[in-house]
Amino acid sequence: MKNKLLLEISVESVEAAATAERGGAGRIELCSDLSVGGLTPDVALLRTVRRQIQIPIFVMIRPRPGDFVYSSSEFAQMKKSIAEAKDAGADGLVFGILKPNHAVDIHRTHELVELAQPLPVTFHRAFDACPDLSQALEDVVRSAASRILTSGGARSAPEGAANIAMVVASAGERITIAPGAGIHAGNILQVAAATQAREFHSGLSSVLPHPQTDYIQFQNEVRAMAKLLSTLDPG
Repeated sequence: MKNKLLLEISVESVEAAATAERGGAGRIELCSDLSVGGLTPDVALLRTVRRQIQIPIFVMIRPRPGDFVYSSSEFAQMKKSIAEAKDAGADGLVFGILKPNHAVDIHRTHELVELAQPLPVTFHRAFDACPDLSQALEDVVRSAASRILTSGGARSAPEGAANIAMVVASAGERITIAPGAGIHAGNILQVAAATQAREFHSGLSSVLPHPQTDYIQFQNEVRAMAKLLSTLDPG
């Protein structure tokens, strides 16, 4: 039997993390500065969130906004951040490294995946900056990452659903593909049907104001998505 469908919610505060859990999220992605796509959160924040929630916490490892081509010093900072996140109770890590030509940097990504062990790694939406998603999929598989977060190379997952479906089919059982960007209760079932994915990622920025302050509305939106996904699970 296939694994239960999973909803991951990106958050940048203790309040949002606890709210996502109450709403039915199966996992959170903990970041700082979601307005720029998410950066490495403070270790103190991770420790506090870890004490407050029971669901898995995947931690963003991204030293700065902008592209995903990193200098030697930035790469060293990513290594340090991985070690700190592991020590602070992370359940998984989220990162991605590209070469100057926007292809996946297999060697450096694999080095960080090895450092992350035994924690699983999500290769984030740096994937969507790659010119050839089919080749990028094979490169990420070679890096030994566990999953890919993608909008199919489009601005949002609904717009890139056809490409995501192609990646899901090509990935098979080798790696998990999680659609993300622009997903909310109004379209999550359509994205699920179009892509045949089993995991879904949302920060709800397309339907709620940012930064997040109305946690009742946030919880209601998360709950609505979780409930809709539950209707697709057998049994």
